[in-house]
Amino acid sequence: MKWQVVLLILLAGCIQEEAEMAKTVKIGIAGDTMLGRLVNEQISVSGYSYPWGDVLPLLKKNDINLINLETTLTKSEKKVPKVFNFKADPDKVQTLVEGNINVVSIANNHILDFNEEGLIETIKTLDTAKIKHVGAGMNEAEAREPVIIEKNNITIGIIGYTDNEPDWEAKDGPGTNYVKVGNIKKVKQDIDAIRNKVDILILTIHWGPNMREYPTKSFINFAHAVIDAGVDIFHGHSAHIFQGIERYNGKLILYDTGDFVDDYIIDPGLRNDYSFLYLIEVGQKGIDKIELVPVVISSRQVNLAEGRDYEQIIEILRRRSKQFGINITEDKGLFIK
Repeated sequence: MKWQVVLLILLAGCIQEEAEMAKTVKIGIAGDTMLGRLVNEQISVSGYSYPWGDVLPLLKKNDINLINLETTLTKSEKKVPKVFNFKADPDKVQTLVEGNINVVSIANNHILDFNEEGLIETIKTLDTAKIKHVGAGMNEAEAREPVIIEKNNITIGIIGYTDNEPDWEAKDGPGTNYVKVGNIKKVKQDIDAIRNKVDILILTIHWGPNMREYPTKSFINFAHAVIDAGVDIFHGHSAHIFQGIERYNGKLILYDTGDFVDDYIIDPGLRNDYSFLYLIEVGQKGIDKIELVPVVISSRQVNLAEGRDYEQIIEILRRRSKQFGINITEDKGLFIK
């Protein structure tokens, strides 16, 4: 029998004395979700829910699910010159709907793969499906605009960025919310504009190069500065492999959440087919509980990891989180303290 919840992180000092009675919001966070190319074709054959595999019931239980949408949703043929251009047919937005994906980051290095036309159609498609999005827009103001969601009397704010493709930065026209790693001034302006309006603030960012196992010192410093500026949950993605996690000043840093759905070739050493669904329960005063569910991508579908895959994912997590002083112990599950 597969584990549905396999890792538990309890953040010291964040659990309220009356936690069992307090209202919480359950947030699901995952990494790059690429619905184009062969995934798009597979959905056309196997149905809109196919990419979610047996992870789907977990997604449906969450109040909010946040991913990085690593593709456009467009019929545009206006490819920009680059190695990989990703797009899914606009009807594949239904895959997000059926997966209970209600917020996506579109600040990444693929959202303008089919020029401004592709970005605009993607935004319209998401809006029609009532899926909220951050990190790109018709101009700088829209690209920097946060998402605010209220559930169970708890207000969640989400802001989105990318350090990829600086030429795609939104100014007077469509583009992304670009930030250079280290430029905390711009991020702090956005945090200050929303911090007193929300209980929990999430920053999602598509940053760094592919296949990097460990964040560099400059990336760690930037993540720390973001937390110090007022963010509660740091959601990184872009490396195609998950990196370590850190508890910093009672907050959570997911340096990179890896891939969640794709059709990519698997690196046998780095295992870009391995990752997690990160489940985070929050209250008005902070993070109450974090659960990590190991997953594996196969045949353009994500499923719960089991057996040797499960063991390897845990071992990789131990290794990549060691520098942050994360201790993983096993007692009726896997606990990080």
